[in-house]
Amino acid sequence: MRKKLPATNNPSPTTKSYSYGRQTIDEDDIQTVAEVLKSDWLTQGPIIQKFEEELNDRFGGNYASAVANGTAGLHLIAIAMGWKKDDIVITSPLTFLASANCAVYVGATPDFADINESTYTIDPSELEWKLKQYAIRNKRVKAVIAVDYAGHPCDWDALRTLQNKYGFQLVNDYCHSPGAEYYNDPHYAPKYADAVNMSFHPVKHITTGEGGAVLSNDKSLDDKIKLLRSHGITKDESILEKNDGPWYYEMHSVGFNYRLTDFQCALGISQLKKIDIFLSRRREIANYYDKYFEKDDRFIIPAVADNCKHAYHLYPLQIKFDELNISKKKFFDLMKKKNIHLQVHYVPVHLQPYYQNNFGFKSGDFPIAEIFYEREFSIPIYPNITDDDLIYITGAFTETLNRMK
Repeated sequence: MRKKLPATNNPSPTTKSYSYGRQTIDEDDIQTVAEVLKSDWLTQGPIIQKFEEELNDRFGGNYASAVANGTAGLHLIAIAMGWKKDDIVITSPLTFLASANCAVYVGATPDFADINESTYTIDPSELEWKLKQYAIRNKRVKAVIAVDYAGHPCDWDALRTLQNKYGFQLVNDYCHSPGAEYYNDPHYAPKYADAVNMSFHPVKHITTGEGGAVLSNDKSLDDKIKLLRSHGITKDESILEKNDGPWYYEMHSVGFNYRLTDFQCALGISQLKKIDIFLSRRREIANYYDKYFEKDDRFIIPAVADNCKHAYHLYPLQIKFDELNISKKKFFDLMKKKNIHLQVHYVPVHLQPYYQNNFGFKSGDFPIAEIFYEREFSIPIYPNITDDDLIYITGAFTETLNRMK
């Protein structure tokens, strides 16, 4: 945290509004994008490859494919890894819908393993129990998508041990955690996972507007994703069945228009230059929240494992609303009147009507995730929050909660 928060009697004007996340764009970003807009290439040009190379340098992969968004990345991973009907894909119930939907897109069967109540990431012991249940029925799980929830790395050592034992593919849904560290290693994601999925939505650590990327150390996987992101079209002479001339192309598989533009990638390159500044400020804000809320036993602050460094895409705070006999919805409404717009991450996927109606999930299946959902709300954490803002935000929480006694 900055050495000392300044004292103020009026820390934030009532007209200022706070959300849980927000992009940070400066003149360098704008100028970088403008230069590409004036160039000959708006899409399918050289800036895309440059962005991919810089993603590899920053996060440790050998290969990277920029794609239209994080959901597109997961969809392409599912196809490139060969998931199909009757395959079982397990993920966390505490995630955005896309982490499970990508299995549905290709006809596979989604399932879940409950979260660890300290880290909020998939619990390896719950996962192994689920793997054993399938083994008893002579079924094998095809893949596990582990989510580095809020920016806290999963227990990747344990997950790799389970992968070696049960033979599933391992995917890191890394959208929350660029810049996190596991055993002091900021390049852990592609070391442990067969594929790493990223998102550059405006609320993420860096943004390209919309956008995403898939990182890996597997060239064959990367080649498939690059092919599939652009309609399945190739001009690679080594695989063409014939070649009528320099204009000629072939489609060997059904692909999609999941490309990212050059000007979006230019924004990504500019944003990457500032990611360490963004991460530092997020951690300062989280440290302030920790120190403020840990003094009040009505709140539960997010824990951080000793072997991890949190990236704080989210700051998931909890209140035991049931024990305090207060309404979470009313709390949200009162905070909104103070121009603090909270969010919940997430409604557990297995509670969605589609998953209950089509796959038979029900309330009570994953109790730790469900309890977390009842208590959690994500509070403002993004680099542009000032020290005065933090005083206003935390004071508003305490004042609102005291009024609800």
